[in-house]
Amino acid sequence: MIHSTAVIHPSAKLGENVSIGAFCMIDADVSIGDNTVLESHVVVKGKTSIGKGNHIYQFASVGEDCQDKKYAGEPTELIIGDNNVIRESVTIHRGTVQDQGVTRIGSNNLLMCFVHVAHDCVIGDNSILATSAILAGHVHIGDWVIMGGATASHQFCKIGDHSFIGGGAIILADVPPFLMLGNDSKPRGINAEGLKRRGFDSDTILQIKRAYKVLYRQGNRAEEAVELLLAMPGNTPEVKLLANFVANSSRGIAR
Repeated sequence: MIHSTAVIHPSAKLGENVSIGAFCMIDADVSIGDNTVLESHVVVKGKTSIGKGNHIYQFASVGEDCQDKKYAGEPTELIIGDNNVIRESVTIHRGTVQDQGVTRIGSNNLLMCFVHVAHDCVIGDNSILATSAILAGHVHIGDWVIMGGATASHQFCKIGDHSFIGGGAIILADVPPFLMLGNDSKPRGINAEGLKRRGFDSDTILQIKRAYKVLYRQGNRAEEAVELLLAMPGNTPEVKLLANFVANSSRGIAR
């Protein structure tokens, strides 16, 4: 259903069973996949690709020019996967040529109201960004991440898979996978409850807990911790993921 007040550029591409609500505006280079719903007053601009089965609520701004002062109108892109829920007044900006030129959001994510995703961010799959979570430019978020309300991430930070960020935290360094970060932005153990809900067995969770102790409780420098993690007996893929994340961190990890 296309509401009579919606403004849709003739060259925009709409899939089957797409619903566009009242007073929406769809720009020329936009493509929207099958079974996607836009409620009223949604604006989609620039070269923006939205996959199938997404639900975008009123007053969201999707694919707008970024707020980077270096941006000079270059053609950049926003790519959104499938089955995402994007709530009221969310803002998502396209990329910049200083990075890969693309902001990218995966599938099955929930972005609650007033979330901001800045230029060149990458969000994986199955993550939740609670109300008023803010991502500066170039932030990378993995899969199954939960960011609490009113959290904010500094530019270029990376947030690893299955991590949990407490409400109000300010992220100034990379957050390793499986970590719980308190609302004081300090590590508070691993996200054990989240891992249980996602089917991780008790032995794997125990290994991740042991890895956390190596990284945070034994006084090891990051490079020392990486060597110890890779040498752990019965090393699991999860521990290797944690070690590789720390080894490749350019901003240092949350401490």
